[in-house]
Amino acid sequence: MAEGSLIFISGGVRSGKSSFAEKVAADLAKQTGGNLHYIAAGKAYDSEMEARIQRHKEDRRKSGMSWITWEQPARLAELSEFFGENDIILFDCLTTLLNNELFLAEDLWRKQDFQEKVSSGILQAIAEIHQRCKAIIIVSNEVLNELIGGNKLVFTYGEMLGRLHQKIVEVANQAYLVEAGIPVQMKGEPA
Repeated sequence: MAEGSLIFISGGVRSGKSSFAEKVAADLAKQTGGNLHYIAAGKAYDSEMEARIQRHKEDRRKSGMSWITWEQPARLAELSEFFGENDIILFDCLTTLLNNELFLAEDLWRKQDFQEKVSSGILQAIAEIHQRCKAIIIVSNEVLNELIGGNKLVFTYGEMLGRLHQKIVEVANQAYLVEAGIPVQMKGEPA
């Protein structure tokens, strides 16, 4: 794996993408001897999300690997200085980060300049982390594969997420789509 690799992993809800991403990150850490970091963008807004967060923590604990966990629901760039050239970073997930950033201020999401600021801020943060580490693995959701309808908020969110996916995959070394627990490599050489 080349230094500064970027791996993008997406899929539907409960598709197995996070488990696959954790395995990829752990395998890379074993190969390189680098520190293994987990950036969690999720916040426990309800009991279902709390249960998911706990399940992910338990999965990492059971992996036998030493994970350094960062809970960062917004302002991803604040973490970039903490990573070194041998570190393996797993960021889960872009979808949640976009949601958190987009709704920091209630109605600003309607303004084009705010949307552009949020998107460019996320891309810049990913680029900064990417430049500092051995590999960054970005997990995201394919949540809007169906017609969005007349809801302007959902349409704006889906449009922004789609553009972020395209820009990240453009620079990614590898890209995977996980469906029913099966990763399908969409870009790059097999790991």
